[in-house]
Amino acid sequence: MTTKKKAAKVQYTVFAPPYFGLVEIGKIIANKETSIIGRTVETTLYNITNDISQVHIKLRFRVIKVDSIKAYTVFYGHELTRDYVRHLIRRGVSLIREITSIETKDGWKLRVTCMAVTTHRCQTSQKRAIRRIMINIIYQKSQQCSVDEFVQQMILGKIASEITNEARKIYPLRRVEVQKSKVIKLHASS
Repeated sequence: MTTKKKAAKVQYTVFAPPYFGLVEIGKIIANKETSIIGRTVETTLYNITNDISQVHIKLRFRVIKVDSIKAYTVFYGHELTRDYVRHLIRRGVSLIREITSIETKDGWKLRVTCMAVTTHRCQTSQKRAIRRIMINIIYQKSQQCSVDEFVQQMILGKIASEITNEARKIYPLRRVEVQKSKVIKLHASS
């Protein structure tokens, strides 16, 4: 009878990308380095910035490189928590959602879901006009920015505030948020 030796498990420290300050976002236990490449790690923006007002933003990162016991990641998507979204939507308001697939200046493909909540119910033509504004601004930003610039503007609310400023001319808005994003295709160099 032969007994197989089990490989010792190692604890790897996972770090956020440089544009999130290379903050430690978690730990992964694995037998070997290659087994953690491709894994996704989820955290909140609060854990990175220590700003309690950002606790409702969940971020996903994907491990792309391992250096001894350090694992480095790239942005892989984000989502607002369900309770936060539910809190925004009330009776007598309109929810306007738009899902757009974009490609950044440096070749990353993302699917972005944007939402706007009006102060009162609005007409279908007004919803259509607000959706058009969402698409235009998100598309323009993606053409001008690399993925790290685009992600920062999306997560920190700059894109949402630009949409708000333009869409307010059509109908009064309570809130505009980029509700969700997902990386569809990573650029080959990452």
